[in-house]
Amino acid sequence: MRRAILLAVGTAFTVGPMALLAGPAASETKAPAASYKTPRNVFGQPDLSGFWSNASLTPLTRPASAGGRAVYTEDEVKKLEAQVVAEVAEGNADTDPDAPAEAPKVASANVRPEFAAAGGDVGGYNRGWLDPGSHVMRVGGEPRTSILTTPNGQPPRRKDGAPASPRMGAGTGPFDSYESRSAGERCIMSFGRNAGPPMFANGFYNNNYQIFQTKDAFLIEVEMIHDLRVVRLNSQHRTDGVRPLMGDSIGRWEGDTMVVETTNIPQSQAWMGSWKDLKITERFTRVGKNRVHYAFTAEDPTFWDKPWGGEYEFGPLQGVIYEYACHEGNYALPGILAGARAEEAEKAKAAMAKPATTGSAN
Repeated sequence: MRRAILLAVGTAFTVGPMALLAGPAASETKAPAASYKTPRNVFGQPDLSGFWSNASLTPLTRPASAGGRAVYTEDEVKKLEAQVVAEVAEGNADTDPDAPAEAPKVASANVRPEFAAAGGDVGGYNRGWLDPGSHVMRVGGEPRTSILTTPNGQPPRRKDGAPASPRMGAGTGPFDSYESRSAGERCIMSFGRNAGPPMFANGFYNNNYQIFQTKDAFLIEVEMIHDLRVVRLNSQHRTDGVRPLMGDSIGRWEGDTMVVETTNIPQSQAWMGSWKDLKITERFTRVGKNRVHYAFTAEDPTFWDKPWGGEYEFGPLQGVIYEYACHEGNYALPGILAGARAEEAEKAKAAMAKPATTGSAN
């Protein structure tokens, strides 16, 4: 198995041993006992601190194969989780040193298409360096078919006349400038919305977090790009118009639940196209020794008729988080920008060569 140093979006990184991410034990995914009492920290707050992961096989939206059901059967769970074993076995097969430089484009039925692309099209990864999760997400013991909890497991329909989704760049589009490249590629924020809000696994790896609490703040360290969300407790939203990365988050305790409300989300981190009037409310509740329930609600009266959202449970990370080393664009960014400049030069040359048109005589 070879060590990967190239991300599909062109970002260098370091990867810790995948063995640290053991799946949750069966006892950890059952519905919490009614007698469970959330422990308190030295500040008297419900203690949510520790190292957690939200990696799972459950997608954000409900797949058609679920037939509209919010919960999988146990037989379906066994099949899905067995599929991972087959994926890993095939994906971790030794690389043939005599194989041609271009990897095969077609993977077997045991390997998901997106993983085949990561290991093939960019020549970067064997399956062992991908850790999307090996278990179906359970909430209250139920194996869920989607993170979203809307009736059909899909985002609601946008209102007629809702603002257009943000567009990247002008001219040569997303290749025009480093500023129009994605935040993930630029090693500014994780791709896949690991940091949020709302917070989701990215589907590939490093879906790990550390929660740290103080008297005045609730902090979430996000492994991917080592982002740090700082939630100010018992505070007010800023009114200066500044939209920081991850938005402006304030928090409060409601019983055993940490409620985080985020506004002022920047355009570059739009959620489903919404950003300017978007408010995300997240709720973190410890429901067992090794489980933290996470729920989010999205509101934007210019986009949707009513609030909507989803939920999942964080499981324990069997280890700690180390620094995620990353630099902007890896070796790809100079080539991307050079390509855009070459395209501009060709267009300018073609424009100069085109004969000028003159008005016809009457």
